[in-house]
Amino acid sequence: MYLGLDIGRQYVKMVTADKTKDGYKLIDAGSRLVPEPNSAYDPEKIDHSHWVMAVKELFRQQGFNPKKAKGLITGINGSSASIKQITTMEMPTDELESAMTFEARKHIPMDGTDAVIDYQIIGSNKKEVDKIDVGLVACTKGVLNNHLELLKECGLKPGIVDVNPVAMSNAFSFIKDVPEDGLVVMLDIGAISSTLVVYGKGEQFFTRDLPIGGHHFVKELSEKKEIGYIEAQDMLYREGVSASKSDGAVGDGVGIAERTVYDSLIEDMRRSLRFYAKQTGQSFFLKIFLTGGAASTPGLREIVNEKLNIDCAVFDPFESMVGSDDVSISNPSQFTTALGLGIRGGMSVG
Repeated sequence: MYLGLDIGRQYVKMVTADKTKDGYKLIDAGSRLVPEPNSAYDPEKIDHSHWVMAVKELFRQQGFNPKKAKGLITGINGSSASIKQITTMEMPTDELESAMTFEARKHIPMDGTDAVIDYQIIGSNKKEVDKIDVGLVACTKGVLNNHLELLKECGLKPGIVDVNPVAMSNAFSFIKDVPEDGLVVMLDIGAISSTLVVYGKGEQFFTRDLPIGGHHFVKELSEKKEIGYIEAQDMLYREGVSASKSDGAVGDGVGIAERTVYDSLIEDMRRSLRFYAKQTGQSFFLKIFLTGGAASTPGLREIVNEKLNIDCAVFDPFESMVGSDDVSISNPSQFTTALGLGIRGGMSVG
């Protein structure tokens, strides 16, 4: 059994899964609020002690003993790591490892002495025979050590440390077939930022952090309506995007004062997709999948679809997964990264 643990700014989420002959079977999934319940969320006031308590409470809530897991897989935020896809010759594993260290120093803007480097083979390059696409990942020793220290404070034995954007794409590839042509876009909406991922078969993997998350949805509503944070949060769950409307509709373009946080998020997405298209020459974006805690905000899917003119859906990571009917899950999209982390555990043993 593999434990994927996603330690977010507002919630900690866990997914446990068994590797089977045909894939994976879901054992359990659960989440726990990091800040104090019924209090306004302030990202500046969240520290190690809050995460430690939330992780321990989550295990207690789910009746789970982490020592029973075959492997623990956690993730580092995309903003704390550098991810680059490169194409290289097929070669034996030991040669590939030393080649990737060299390539990382060439491609990733990081002081080589302070970098921790890893890689994942994506697959054969579809344009050049005998070449493979490899995802290079690097973060500083400080970022990794801070993460490992947090796990130890939680009483956990650190296992594989992945990066969240890669975990998101692993979850997608497990649930859905990656199309032969065209690109899939995923937007993981966290508490204080969102992660955009673009990828396709044989296409360039791209990720970018956007500085808007669910916390900003609530904060804007709280300020507009002059109501408390908790009241605004409840209103957002009930009414969604429409709650932020003044007299005009969201994105009417009446003037800069009428712009909403949703308009800003969509504009950041538009800029990122334009940048990707300019860099790669590829702009056949098939579909946008929303994931994360705020993905199911009523009306969000519709305005993303309307403004970007790309089909948009909320991603369910447990769709058609064996065992999911036996587990009670609310808001499944929030578990996308945790599932991707759990799957990474199974991938490491072949």
